[in-house]
Amino acid sequence: MVSSATLPRVIAVVGPTAAGKSDLGVALAQELNGEVVNADSMQLYRGMDIGTAKLNDEERRGVAHHLLDIWDVTETASVAEYQRLARVEIDRLLEAGRTPILVGGSGLYVRGAIDALEFPGTDPDVRARLEAELEEGGSGALHARLATVDPEAARAILPSNGRRVVRALEVVEITGRPFTANLPGHTYVYDAVQIGVDVPRPELDERITLRVDRMWEAGLVGEVRALERVGLRAGRTASRALGYQQVLAQLAGECSQEEARAETVRATKRFARRQDSWFRRDPRVHWLGARGAELCEQAMKLVEQAVTA
Repeated sequence: MVSSATLPRVIAVVGPTAAGKSDLGVALAQELNGEVVNADSMQLYRGMDIGTAKLNDEERRGVAHHLLDIWDVTETASVAEYQRLARVEIDRLLEAGRTPILVGGSGLYVRGAIDALEFPGTDPDVRARLEAELEEGGSGALHARLATVDPEAARAILPSNGRRVVRALEVVEITGRPFTANLPGHTYVYDAVQIGVDVPRPELDERITLRVDRMWEAGLVGEVRALERVGLRAGRTASRALGYQQVLAQLAGECSQEEARAETVRATKRFARRQDSWFRRDPRVHWLGARGAELCEQAMKLVEQAVTA
């Protein structure tokens, strides 16, 4: 085993949804005297368990997990606030001699935690105007505008994610530059190693379909009903989460359960492709294609190589 004194200070496990990041994060934490720091934007929300595939206590296998269940579903997500919270956790773990294992598929959140990244401020007037346009015309028209002024940002943001589309357009208007131009080069603020979990697309699509089936069987509709009673429908971020958005439409009578389920599969597959594209653009990510115990072995070899390089 690698001495904790010579380990990279932060390990990040990244990749698309359903690739197996969570299990690898737990396995690495057990090997490296580590603890997991969540980097999945939707697992930050309390009560959003089934639809985000949040590990239960048994699946965490005694490994401490941080930055789960910290926001109410009515709270609007903020990557700048996440950055602050994540670095507090990372610094605390490093001070305690533990290895932070950052795990998640929210690319901007990962970069916010470990990269030299500063987020532009907001302009209340610009934000209010864009949000009024979103309310009146929906996210499709705004996404089309974003595709004109910043095609790369439009490729990275789902057309249905009105909040992120508004934010990207706000940054473009405030700074006079594309939203993506405000993301600087890849420069770590911690000594870090990023491990990408590589799953061929046909296999990943099959995993996503099975995962959605299991979510419905585990009671996703009931979870959404319970969250609806505490304000999920009004939550600008949480209500747009994959699965939750579709079940809310089902509960509103806008589609059948089978239609909601099928659309969740389709939307998740599209989202996984966007995640994969995002992480593939980062040359620092080391992609590993093994499965199970062999994946952890490969990851540990990569960590050791990083130590001795």
